[in-house]
Formats: sequence, C-alpha cells, structure tokens
Amino acid sequence: MGDFSGPDLISDLPQSIIETILIQLPIRDAVRTSILSRKWRYKWSTITQLVFDEKCYPNCHDREAVQKSVVEFITRLLFLHQGPIHKFQIVNTSLQNCSAINQWILFLSRNDIKDLDLELAEGGEFFRMPSCFFGCEKLTRLELSRCELDPPASFKGFSCLKSLNLHQVLISPEAIESLISSCPLLESLSLSYFDCLALTVCAPNLKYLCLEGEFKEICLVDTPLLVELSVAMYMTDDVAEHMEQSSTCNFVKFLGGVPNLERLVGLIDFTKYLSIGNDLGRLSIMYNNLETIEMYQVSFEDMKEILVVLRLITSSPNLKELHISGSSNISAATYAAGFEFWERECPTDSILSQLKVVKLTEMSGVPHEIEFIKFLLGCSPALETMSIIPSMYDLECQLKMLVELMKFRRASTKAEIYFIRGD
Repeated sequence: MGDFSGPDLISDLPQSIIETILIQLPIRDAVRTSILSRKWRYKWSTITQLVFDEKCYPNCHDREAVQKSVVEFITRLLFLHQGPIHKFQIVNTSLQNCSAINQWILFLSRNDIKDLDLELAEGGEFFRMPSCFFGCEKLTRLELSRCELDPPASFKGFSCLKSLNLHQVLISPEAIESLISSCPLLESLSLSYFDCLALTVCAPNLKYLCLEGEFKEICLVDTPLLVELSVAMYMTDDVAEHMEQSSTCNFVKFLGGVPNLERLVGLIDFTKYLSIGNDLGRLSIMYNNLETIEMYQVSFEDMKEILVVLRLITSSPNLKELHISGSSNISAATYAAGFEFWERECPTDSILSQLKVVKLTEMSGVPHEIEFIKFLLGCSPALETMSIIPSMYDLECQLKMLVELMKFRRASTKAEIYFIRGD
C-alpha cells in the first residue's frame, strides 16, 4: 500500500480561510472537525458565525428529548467558544421558550453580536427578551419571532441597526415607534402579525418596508428614501368603521411622503385602506422612480378603490410593470353605474409612456374592469404584453369578455394580449 502521509496543507491554512470553510458546514459538522487532529481540536471555537437550524437537530421523534439535546448542544458550544460572535441564528427549528436562552443572550451581549436571529417555534410561551439584550450596541441586523420586548426607560436605541424584522412580537405601540425612531441607520423594516396597531413610522434612512397585520392606522413620517413597500392590512369591520369616521385621506397620509418609491405591493385590503378618507383630488406628488405596482384584491365595484389605482398609475410616469388582482362580486356589479367617472378621471391625453407589462388576475368581467382594461390599452404606447386571467369558469362569460376586449383600440402596435382561461 502507498504511503499517504505528507504535509498537512489544509491545517496550515490561515485561520481566516479555515473559518470561511467551517462556516459553510452545518454547525454540528463544524464542531466535529475537532476530532481530526490536535491542530483541529479548537479550530471551530473561534468562528464568528453560529447558525442553528434543522440540520443540528438529532433524528428523534420525542420533542422533549430533541429540545433538551439542542439546548445542551448550544449551551456547551457557547461555553467552549472563544472570541467574538458576530452572527447568531436559531432558524427553522422547533425550539421553544426555555430559560437557557437568557444565558445565551447574556453571553452574546458580551461578545460583540451584530446579527441576531431568534425564531422560536409555535406552541410555547413567548420569550421575554432579558434586559441585557438592550445592551447589544453593535447590532446591525435583528430578527425576532414569538418574543416579547419591553425596553427599559434607559434604552436609547440600537445606533448601528440597519435591518429589523419582528414577527409575532409582543411590544407596546409606544415602544415599537420609539424603537424604530431610535435606530438612526435603519434601512429595512418588517413587521408581521401585529394586532390593532396604530403605527407612525419615522425613519429617515428607511429604504425597505414590509407590513402585515391588523393595523388600525399607518402613517409614514420622514421616510423620503423609501424605495420598496409591501403592505397587507387585514382590516376588520371594526377597524374599517373607525377609519371611515376619520376625515383625513389615508392615501396622502401613507403615500404622500415617499417620492422615491420604486416598487409598491399592496396585498390584502391595502387598496381599501388607501381609499378611506376625504376625496383624493389631484395628487401633489409624482412617483418618478416607481416602476412596479402590484395591487391585490381591488374591488371594481368601489369607485374610490378604482380611483386609488388610477391616481397611482397616472402619477407614475416611468411605470413599467403593473399587476392588478380583482375581487369583484359579479352579481352586484352587473348593473354598474357611473361610467362618466372614466371620462372625468381618465382624459384622452393620458399616456403611460413606459408601461410594458400588464398582468390582470381574478378578472370577473364586470363593467368597470372592462373600462379599466380599455383605458390601459388606449394609453400605453410601449405596451408589450397584457395577460388576463379570468376568475369565472363559465365558458360563455369568458367568451363574452374576450369579444369585448377585441374591440378596444390599442395605443401600442406590438401589444400582445394573452387571455388565459381557467381549467
């Protein structure tokens, strides 16, 4: 047999390169490299990125045994670790609230943590972040799930934080607003599954905002750099009634101060939310950078919702891609009135000069949907494709809708219309 002994080139690599190799491995495998040789015994102990995911879980169906094993593994690893920990993530696991997490957070707060991601599983109690957490002054990214935050009175914010993602987090309205405004470098904010929250966002460096939950009210203040916005409202009847009693215009309050917006995604109830309040009138703002608009569950029975969509697209001279999903009641809208609305709100000289792609889904063929399609075809000289996916499955209704569409003038000679029938 040949002699395989020779120089150990890998072990003699610089520690920075070895660490780059080790952080690519599942954390358990990185720790197992300690048995390779004496040189490797503590190589893993200085890696600055610790990620605990489903790969670090033992193959066992006993949930309590799994929880105990993982907690012991993480605790022992941190005890043996040497040097700073810049990234600590517990993701895609079934780990629930346990007292050991307090000790982990304390350890991290003393070791220069910059990126903290703590996602706890459903079923257990929410984990209350300890007071030492608020001393993690070097945090640049924070993601929490199923946790409780109660900042102490002495808390002055995270001065280095750039990304904040809170999912199912218990925190008072005053505390969340204070947290956001006291992170001066914040660029990305995501809040999901918040209930009955009236939120004012003040973040001068914010670029990306994602909101999902039962919000009573949302107001964007001092967010001039915002480029991407995604919102799902989940409006209850009580919240909707409360909003309708207000005289302020939600559209202006929400979108009146975001001139640099590049992409807007309005999910559940967002168009309805924007339509509440005083009449929009003509907007005083132009969205010159807005290239993509996606608005879902637009009711073409509600003229105020239609007006929201029209104001958005006609105030976006560089719009390139438009996706609208309808939610109209066919029987309620069959005898729709108010067609003078289209002559009043859509003058013949309206031009969407950059619009190239239009995707319309859940179209039921109600009269105001048809008028909207007619408007888009007639004022989009650069249009390349328009795809229409009807919501009704009756062949006769689909053919009737298709015949109507074929009558309309097209401003673009190269526009192709794809009518995609449901099964």
